[in-house]
Amino acid sequence: SYSGPPRYRALLPAVAGGTFVNGPRKTNAAYGVACFSFGPIIYYTLENYNLCGVGRLDESRVNAYTYIIRMPQKGDGKRDLNMCQDCKKKPYYITTAIAYASGKPHIGNTYEIVLADSIARYKRAQGYDVFFQTGTDEHGQKIEEKAEAAGITPKEFVDKAAGEIKRIWDLMNTSYDKFIRTTDADHEAQVQKIFKKLYDQGDIYKGAYEGLYCTPCESFWTPSQLVDGKCPDCGREVKPAKEEAYFFRMSKYAPQLIEYINSHPEFIQPVSRKNEMMNNFLLPGLQDLCVSRTSFKWGIPVDFDPKHVVYVWLDALTNYITGIGYDADGNSTEQFGKLWPADLHLIGKDIIRFHTIYWPIFLMALDLPLPKQVFGHPWLLQGDGKMSKSKGNVLYADELVDFFGVDAVRYFVLHEMPFENDGVISWELMVERLNSDLANTLGNLVNRTVSMTNKYFGGTVEDKGVVEDVDAELKAVVENASKAVDAKMADLRVADAITEIFNLFKRCNKYIDETTPWVLGKDESKKDRLSTVLWNLIQSISEGARLLESFMPSTSKKILEQLGNGHVTEKPEILFQRMDLEEVMKKVEELHPKVEEKKEEEAVIDIEPKDEITFEQFGAMQFQVGEIIACEAVKKSKKLLCSQVKVGSQVKQIVSGIKAHYTPEEMVGKKVMVLVNLKPAKLAGVLSEGMLLCAEDAEGNLALMTPEKEMPDGAEIC
Repeated sequence: SYSGPPRYRALLPAVAGGTFVNGPRKTNAAYGVACFSFGPIIYYTLENYNLCGVGRLDESRVNAYTYIIRMPQKGDGKRDLNMCQDCKKKPYYITTAIAYASGKPHIGNTYEIVLADSIARYKRAQGYDVFFQTGTDEHGQKIEEKAEAAGITPKEFVDKAAGEIKRIWDLMNTSYDKFIRTTDADHEAQVQKIFKKLYDQGDIYKGAYEGLYCTPCESFWTPSQLVDGKCPDCGREVKPAKEEAYFFRMSKYAPQLIEYINSHPEFIQPVSRKNEMMNNFLLPGLQDLCVSRTSFKWGIPVDFDPKHVVYVWLDALTNYITGIGYDADGNSTEQFGKLWPADLHLIGKDIIRFHTIYWPIFLMALDLPLPKQVFGHPWLLQGDGKMSKSKGNVLYADELVDFFGVDAVRYFVLHEMPFENDGVISWELMVERLNSDLANTLGNLVNRTVSMTNKYFGGTVEDKGVVEDVDAELKAVVENASKAVDAKMADLRVADAITEIFNLFKRCNKYIDETTPWVLGKDESKKDRLSTVLWNLIQSISEGARLLESFMPSTSKKILEQLGNGHVTEKPEILFQRMDLEEVMKKVEELHPKVEEKKEEEAVIDIEPKDEITFEQFGAMQFQVGEIIACEAVKKSKKLLCSQVKVGSQVKQIVSGIKAHYTPEEMVGKKVMVLVNLKPAKLAGVLSEGMLLCAEDAEGNLALMTPEKEMPDGAEIC
């Protein structure tokens, strides 16, 4: 029984004793063995739908495009009509971090859902039973404050925000199976049960918390963790806070988690994220975690102590199990038993600590297995750094779609993001990629192939078997492409997988140049060779389109519909229109006019005077000239650089909060003024042995103080 897309049904041969049907799978499957010969796209369709409940691939490839499919035999026993026995062993549960419902998601936020969607689609194509969950995190002080400012209730606020987030996810053609909201009644009930369970078994206890609180991040910090007196994560102001709270005994499970991470190297990826978690948090020792709040009300109440609400991370993280039917009383659903542990938690690198330390420890306390892998993806930046409304550099997915289309935006965010390092997106880069990769390499390739097939053969070609050496080279690239993409996707190297697909398209373009169909078309004796060339092109492009489906699903579909299986559409459809950069930037400026900053009338700054010091006090400070010989970003911080500074014959390690103003490369080689006898201290877990002197203007821009004339390393500043 065939249940794939109807357009392919006519291309399949009949099976002796059986019938191909469209629609739901039927139990009266054909018996016996059928040998099908067809092009790669038809094989894909059968493999993708896997003939579950009816048949399965039983033999290896017989020749280039021939496969043996074994149909169910009498006496095989009852089969599950929803999934064959082999497929039953392969559920795949993938999640994104749930988006914070405080406003409209920018393109950096949207990248994560598109990335997860591409992985989910690829796993489905491989025959996995995929469950893809995303959603919204809807509690917390920040939302309570925003709702109050807007003059509406928090629930009204998050209803609107969640609707906008879901609209963007749907606009981007993401194939999630469940959109969970932390205000869902079933989720809230389970969070209360989980909190009570952990309290009853002694993992949660009541105490009091005092520290410096960052409202946007909803995090407490100690003074030593601050960077320039501000939140080390977002750089905003923190305020002293003290309140009664419940705490989770993190240290109780830390040794167990350390052992697990060491014995499961695949658990935290990329490896650099694992090293950061181990060296900066687990090995130095964990403090107990605050898991309730009393200073605001918008949260899930602790049912046995209602003045407390459950703190965001215990609430938000548990969505991964409540969304698939976990019950703390032991009555979890069949779906939970099938899907947990999750195969992949896909999250941003900024929240990896919560997902690889807090979340695993919560699961250990609940006696549940840990997710198989947590992947902390990098950020998508816009030229001048991480996107934020305060910087005014935010790009939104719907605006980009209006310019370029859904699949083009999917291509940008997936292809421009390296595996481990931050990616950059800009209007200029998007126009360049659209013109070179999408309109030229891909769009022009399909257009030429369809046009030549119509011009020379009235729209229908077949393999005439007139081959040359160049054909084998093309087929080798086509056959290797699938293996290469599989290998990249197994390691979640999505950008590299897309590159492999476009390498195939580039090889197809080269094949056209090598075979010169326009020359063959002038010679009647070369007609069969021309037919073979165009057949090879159609089959090769179709294979590329099949591989492209997970990343650009609409484009994949359009290509396959145009190419058929040797019977092309009458007119080629333009996949991507070239764009003029100047025209695009003009429209962008109209949408986002630049606001001229008011210049200060006087280039002077007055600061609050400090207490006078004596000459002896000043003399106790030792200032010298130093040369920066090496510099790198502090991995744990968004603001810190760690420099190796040569002062005389010594080298001092100095941590400075100047990452927003200098790159590590710009720092190296600079002669700077150094306070060398400052007492060593740790900043973001990194030892600092001095201070670099800087000046700061009214806008907070920093400039290193450097000697006016050439001075040797170690020269005293007096």
